[in-house]
Amino acid sequence: MLDVKDFTFFDKKNSFDFKGFLIKTLSYWKWFLVGLIISFSIAHQVNVRKQKIYGVETTIAIQEENNPFFTSNTSLVFNWGGTSDKVQMISTTLKSRSHNELVVDKLQFYVDYMKQTKYFLKDVYGDLPFTVTIDKAQNQLLDEFVKVKMLSNDTYQLSVTFPSNSVEVIRYADAKKSFIKVENKEFKRVYKVGEDVNLPFLHWRLTAVPYTGENSNEEILVRCYNFDNTVTACMNINVTIDEKAGSILKLSTQGNNKNRMVDLLNTTVEVLIKRQLDSKNKFADNTIEFIDEKLKEMEGDLEDSGNQLKEFGRNNNIIDIEEGGEGYKLQLLDYDEKKDIVERKLSYLNTLSNYLKNSVDYSKLPAPTVAGIEEPNINSNVAKLILLSIQRSELAYSIKGGVYYERIDNEMSSVKRVLIENVNSYRNALQYDLSRANEKIAKVENEISKLPENKQEWLNISRKYNLSDNIYNTFLQKRSEASIVKAANLSDIVFIDPAKDVGGGLLGPKTSVNYVLAFFMGLIIPLILVFFIFFISNSVQNVEDISANTQLPLIGIVGVKHSESNLSVFERPKSALSESFRAIRSSLQFLFKKQKVDGAKTVMLTSSISGEGKTFCSLNIATVFALSEKKTIILGLDLRKPKIFDDFNIQNELGAVNYLIGDNALEDVIQKTHIPFLDVITSGPIPPNPSELILGDSMKEMIDELKKSYDYIVLDTPPVGLVSDALELSQFCDVTLYVVRQNFTKKEMLVLLNNRTKRDELRNVSIVFNGYENKAKYGVGYGYGYGYGYSYGYGYGSGYHEEDEPTEFFAKWKYRLLKKLGK
Repeated sequence: MLDVKDFTFFDKKNSFDFKGFLIKTLSYWKWFLVGLIISFSIAHQVNVRKQKIYGVETTIAIQEENNPFFTSNTSLVFNWGGTSDKVQMISTTLKSRSHNELVVDKLQFYVDYMKQTKYFLKDVYGDLPFTVTIDKAQNQLLDEFVKVKMLSNDTYQLSVTFPSNSVEVIRYADAKKSFIKVENKEFKRVYKVGEDVNLPFLHWRLTAVPYTGENSNEEILVRCYNFDNTVTACMNINVTIDEKAGSILKLSTQGNNKNRMVDLLNTTVEVLIKRQLDSKNKFADNTIEFIDEKLKEMEGDLEDSGNQLKEFGRNNNIIDIEEGGEGYKLQLLDYDEKKDIVERKLSYLNTLSNYLKNSVDYSKLPAPTVAGIEEPNINSNVAKLILLSIQRSELAYSIKGGVYYERIDNEMSSVKRVLIENVNSYRNALQYDLSRANEKIAKVENEISKLPENKQEWLNISRKYNLSDNIYNTFLQKRSEASIVKAANLSDIVFIDPAKDVGGGLLGPKTSVNYVLAFFMGLIIPLILVFFIFFISNSVQNVEDISANTQLPLIGIVGVKHSESNLSVFERPKSALSESFRAIRSSLQFLFKKQKVDGAKTVMLTSSISGEGKTFCSLNIATVFALSEKKTIILGLDLRKPKIFDDFNIQNELGAVNYLIGDNALEDVIQKTHIPFLDVITSGPIPPNPSELILGDSMKEMIDELKKSYDYIVLDTPPVGLVSDALELSQFCDVTLYVVRQNFTKKEMLVLLNNRTKRDELRNVSIVFNGYENKAKYGVGYGYGYGYGYSYGYGYGSGYHEEDEPTEFFAKWKYRLLKKLGK
């Protein structure tokens, strides 16, 4: 067990003893190496034993497909509840057991096709040169693998090893299970492709399919699985309702075999479409069935009345008899038809009332229009009751069926109450119409009774025949209407994007995660402890860390930049980041006023090392001054590694170096930028003696000349922790801004800054806290966005090149340690 006391992290001056830290850490390298080898080996073994997991999805739309033949007389369907209720109902139906039983049965998904690989059984459904069709009415071997190996294009070998003298079999037609006797040995036989296999324990037919894959000569394990368990597995389809379009459903599933998942999703939608269309047609089917029964009953009556009319015509002179009775005949026919219509309506209403009171299944109700009832409330409520009854039955064994059962039952009860009231009200009106029709018929019959007997007999016979014929024709017309409506019905479910294997869809396993975990586990507790103490505790994390290590004032806090360009203030002037630089501008103006600085003001920005955001802060501080319509210039004095010209898309051919060596005048090296009131002097070509140029008189002359033309001069200088250029430039500046970056700048750098200010090497110093986040995380600086990738290898003397810094985790921190050691 490691003890923190074992590590000598601090020397007598209360600063980190990096050399002792490195030696102590590296002394455990053998343990770290063994730990990494073991952890990576375990991760590899875990990864190779995991099967790939894929995701497949399909999209459907739920819409109102109104029947083009929908009229008040022919409507046999009623789209109840709107699209929203349909979507919820269909979403629940897709997860119901009754629905998935149909899907599994259609696809015969209870038959597994597996191949033994080195580490696991692989599902090869859809990737085989054959398919097996099960005889559902016969026994099939349950939960035992049957080995199938293709010997040629026409023959295959079937073999199975029985572990005991009895095996369990299942008959899928009725889900009956039983045990049969077998010989306790391996069964092996050769069959022809397409030949029926009829064994006590197996009944199937193997059919060849076009195939060019790798499994042509492989031994395939075929297994008949438990039907109910297969259905349960298929019920795991994920159904998501689109948030933006409530009528869009996305169906998705995950598994090891994309062919199986594609067939499952497409078939489940096809079955759903068929069931939904059958449900819509149920009303029409009930009506057609009802009419067919009535037509059979009426055929005999119509035939009898026709025979009577023929017989009467053979024995009497119809022409003479019709004279004087034709008017009564037409009147009676008209009144009889009206009376029959009323009686048919009353008969339907009586049947409907009894049905509502005594039955709980309303799916077999015929349409009210078959009885001539055109009252819209009765028609719509009957249609709604039928569909509610059908949809309730479809929720059998649903995962969430109980929730919708109660909802549908409440709605059915409400519809029943309203429908009974509609029936009673309409029945009263029909009773009145019936009495009026009877009065008119009685009046005509009274007149007919005064006619001769043969005329009375003829009128009665023809009256009966004509009435039966008209009723028969009416029913034929209704049946034709019902057939047309049924044929014109469309499903409300439409395929938008059928499931398809397009080569992607890999979801896992996330093998890289295991290797990452193995890496951390391999380093074990000592490395984690050392890294935590050194790399987390030793960096500036918050304002308290700054105040605890220096008395210098904090002039501003700058957040994290999320754009690629460094010109954040100009590109997003209303952002919080821009406001932080405006706050710094206000603080600077206060400092200038306090120091009684008149005329042009000069601000120098520096930092400890590269990567702390010095150039980023320089550009944006200059920008906020320029946006306030103050003539501002940025002077790039990082002569070893020019930088600022990239952000303004300008050239670096001429710059400060050219002026300092006397090759060009000051106006030649000043360049305009696309930001109003902001000019820039780049550093120019890299000189062999940058420090000597800065120490020369030309530097003072350049600053003095710039003060005559500009209100603000911003100096972007090299890091003071690596070179002394910034110390030489301090004499020309009114204020020095020292950039400290969260989770990047080391605390001991602030101690060095204190020493420099005490020796008066830097004057009027204030701190800018850059890259600040409320909840500092380890390594946030590397995701900062303005990435510093340049080195100070030449002329700086440190030997450390940040652009050469490796990206690997361990090597990165090793390089940083070496940098601290000066190696």
